Amino acid sequence: MQAGTRLRQARERLGLTFRDVEQASHELAARLRRPEFIIHISRLADIENHGNVPNLHRLFALCTIYHLDLGEALTWFGLPLSEMYRDGAHFPGQLTHPAAPPTRVRIPIRLDPGFDPRWTDDFTRRVESWGYLEPGLFNGKIRYCLAYIGLEDHTMEPLLRPGSLVLVDPDRDQVLNSGWNNEFDRPIYFVDARTSYCCSWCQLEDGHLILQSHPLSPAPPRVLRFPAEAEIIGQVVGLTMRLDPA
Repeated sequence: MQAGTRLRQARERLGLTFRDVEQASHELAARLRRPEFIIHISRLADIENHGNVPNLHRLFALCTIYHLDLGEALTWFGLPLSEMYRDGAHFPGQLTHPAAPPTRVRIPIRLDPGFDPRWTDDFTRRVESWGYLEPGLFNGKIRYCLAYIGLEDHTMEPLLRPGSLVLVDPDRDQVLNSGWNNEFDRPIYFVDARTSYCCSWCQLEDGHLILQSHPLSPAPPRVLRFPAEAEIIGQVVGLTMRLDPA
């Protein structure tokens, strides 16, 4: 089904005329103080009847007025948003950088009653049904952010292998110089070093931030002026890592 037809059906289900949509778009544009969101009647007719592709602002306005999911609407125009993160895995970055979280997170919502969390198990087989967690449930406030460990970043190898995806808690941005018993308990921080990003152990001394690499890593430690040359984005609290370098 053509994208324009889907948009027309969405409009008609709400009982909206072309003029209603145009008026609503003017109100949206006024609220956002951006005239780009205005959709004139002639433009809406071209979108619905002649296959014209709306720009991002007009598509956003239509989804807002029609109460549509923007990600789904993008698929109508041949943009599979849900596949973007999977396809992105084919284009790994060489340097460590922040990674955009998916707009929806797939989570298990019902487990096999026989699942016992005390024992290691094939978790995928224990999930009876999956659902999606919408960031909107948090009123747009996502507590955690994601970071990708670049393929050329060996700072914390083998504890954090290149190509890993780590979960970062921005609320934990204070460097702890002590308080752990082993290397696994020692906090790892995601650091913005101005010209690059990195994940490392950190030591704060006399206004300098020491980025300490793992003892088995070939990467040398670095010393940066703090906060002029480095900023702590947060502490690493989760990890997804392949053990097979391939």
